[in-house]
Amino acid sequence: MTESVASRGTTTNTIRFAVVGAGAVGGYFGGRLAEANHAVTFIARGATLQALNSRGLRVESLKGDFEISPVDATDDPAAVGTVDVVLVAVKAWQVAELGETIRPMVGPETLVIPLQNGVEATDQLARSLGESRVGSGLCRIICQIVEPGHIRHSGSEPSVIVGERDNRRTARIEGLVQALQVSGIDAVVADDIRLAVWEKFLFITSASGIGAVTRMPIGVLREQSETRALLTQAMEEIVAVGREHGVMLSDDVIARTLSFIDRLPAQGTMSMQRDLMEGRRSELDAQNGAVVRLGRSANVPTPLHTFIYHVLLPMERQARSRTEASPA
Repeated sequence: MTESVASRGTTTNTIRFAVVGAGAVGGYFGGRLAEANHAVTFIARGATLQALNSRGLRVESLKGDFEISPVDATDDPAAVGTVDVVLVAVKAWQVAELGETIRPMVGPETLVIPLQNGVEATDQLARSLGESRVGSGLCRIICQIVEPGHIRHSGSEPSVIVGERDNRRTARIEGLVQALQVSGIDAVVADDIRLAVWEKFLFITSASGIGAVTRMPIGVLREQSETRALLTQAMEEIVAVGREHGVMLSDDVIARTLSFIDRLPAQGTMSMQRDLMEGRRSELDAQNGAVVRLGRSANVPTPLHTFIYHVLLPMERQARSRTEASPA
């Protein structure tokens, strides 16, 4: 079991977690679980794995800084064995090929929860691991990687929403939420997890796309009438696409999302926006690209998202070619 330097509390019934990806999201939420004395193994590689094994995990947070040392981390899921919960915290573009990699950690009762931006990760994992083993989830947090093994939480109340794909209130989903809550994380079981994932998708995809095209922080986007109108149009397109795919997004979802945007730190930016601006491979295909694909399959026009996707695609392809050319 991972030992915490500054323990938030002790749990009587620990859950064995594997956190796949120790970047900003995986590092923060996995770190909080480890701090609360849950057994957490991080699946990482390269410089991140080296940092975790040599220096441990450091998290700066508005909720209180903490360090975890030593850290249980490996690049070999087969060496971990079966766990109770797998939290998938890699980038969305890595999920499609992940099923076989994490299979050695997945037993008959294991719950796999993807926390990606986008609406396709759950289906991708279920196709390779089986419907019964995969739930669904989303998280909200503003955090960045300072350097490998060092995470900074700079905004937003860290929260996680999870659910079974069929919205049943199972013992395993309730146990996961309890473990997250004991770890100081605002966690709930969604009444309708698919709807909750799409509501976040509506926010993050619209803000990421407009932010990446303009290269402006959220404060500028929401204050200027022209960009606020673009945010609204982007959301309207996602509502139309979602409804055609059977997701009953409410009539007030855009107003609620704009109200949420109005409360964010003015200098905040989205991870996809930062990745594109800094020349890294991004989640463009899983966000604006997904709106275009899903719109096309349902015969729903998505002119703004199509424009955003096509404008940003050259930068994405350039970053992707550098990623593919780099040694693993």
